Amino acid sequence: MAADSHTATETGGLAVLNDAVRRDLEVIDYPRHDWTPRLVRDGEPVLDVAIIGAGQGGLATGFGLRRGNVTNIRIFDRAPRGGEGPWITFARMITLRTPKYVTGPDLGVPSLTPRAWYSARYGAQAWAELDKIPRQDWQAYLDWYRDSLALPVENDRSFERVEPEDGLLRLTFRDSAGREYRHLARKLVLATGIDGNGAWHVPDFIRQALPRGAYAHTSERIDFAALRGKRIGVLGAGASAFDNAATALESGAASVALCLRRRVIPSVNPYRWMENTGFLAHFPSLPDTLRWRFMRHIYDLNQPPPQDTFWRCRRHPTFSYHTGCGWTGARMDGEEIVMRTPDGEMRFDFVIIGTGFATDLARRPETASFAGSVALWQDRFTPPAGEENALLAAHPYLGDAYQFLPRDPADPLAPMLAAIHNFTFGATPSMGLSGASISGMRFGVERLARGLGRDLFVADGAWHLESLLNYATPELVSLDPPDA
Repeated sequence: MAADSHTATETGGLAVLNDAVRRDLEVIDYPRHDWTPRLVRDGEPVLDVAIIGAGQGGLATGFGLRRGNVTNIRIFDRAPRGGEGPWITFARMITLRTPKYVTGPDLGVPSLTPRAWYSARYGAQAWAELDKIPRQDWQAYLDWYRDSLALPVENDRSFERVEPEDGLLRLTFRDSAGREYRHLARKLVLATGIDGNGAWHVPDFIRQALPRGAYAHTSERIDFAALRGKRIGVLGAGASAFDNAATALESGAASVALCLRRRVIPSVNPYRWMENTGFLAHFPSLPDTLRWRFMRHIYDLNQPPPQDTFWRCRRHPTFSYHTGCGWTGARMDGEEIVMRTPDGEMRFDFVIIGTGFATDLARRPETASFAGSVALWQDRFTPPAGEENALLAAHPYLGDAYQFLPRDPADPLAPMLAAIHNFTFGATPSMGLSGASISGMRFGVERLARGLGRDLFVADGAWHLESLLNYATPELVSLDPPDA
């Protein structure tokens, strides 16, 4: 009976919240009409903006455009409905790492905030007692956000490539059955997450020496039940390495040894410092040298495991961590995995790799065709002596609205690059926290949506002038005295 009562309260609370969302959006709905011309090319409609990725960044971008009365958009995602992003696929933390009062997708609309949703679903007291938002609840919030705003999402659409076509972008998708879909768009937003500018990284010495069934990256689906009773090695110093170590232990692994190259586990989280309005809103306006120095320090610090994540591992007596113990070689000895380290050999039954991702547009199928034309930081900026950083240098050097820039302004692909906006983690050195980070999403989406709207309006300037010249709707309709 209590469960039925809770379900009824939850449903009723969300119904009331949905009404509040509709009212809030109506109250701030000004201007109240679309303003972009609807283009058709050879009978085929042209989207103003196509967004790749229906996770938090893609959905919020769709809403941001709608707030600016740009509605001729569509959002595409390769995942089935509800499986977008990492939250119920490969994320293995218990809760988000950001403070519970974080805002982002709501873009300042109170009824769309995570707090409003959580309180409507579980009650105000539950929110007051909450420490951090569970990751499953974050996905449920995003699902509700999508539905409450009726955002135009197409699932089961893997984005394959983009090509220029007479001043437009030709986009090609494929579904899980192999069927091909093609669309024309004026603008393209890549909201493809943390690995959207490259690929998850597994060191060559592991890939080349171990059979595929002997290891997994933290970004992959892992059958943790199959690891019960086994010795697990984890490589990595970041939060995801500890999340996977804890999950293996909680699933009954005999032991987990976490190894990292660093002499000390990172403890200072630069993301908490970055959560200030000055940095989040205005970092992209800094000169290159300052942006480089900010990001060099932030990347060097790395993001540590939260205290509760570390304790999640340490509560298990069969957990150990080994600093200054990066793996340098791998081999199989019968059924055992043998890892070479500075302290000698370590033996495991399975290993999990938490070494992050490589930034390389050539490794993404949807960006590979134009990767060689994109300007990188190494093409536009020479750091002061002693401040070199190969990781930062490999990131794209972006324009003020996240657009790719050409290495060579005379490149025939330059116009296409200007129409592709890179709202991924790879934008961080240029733009600060943005679409792949909850903390910076609100500021990043606002900048992106304004830039997209600006570009569309400027491109259609002559059309808008003609519209004004043809505007003849009278406001003064009578010169007679008013009726008594």
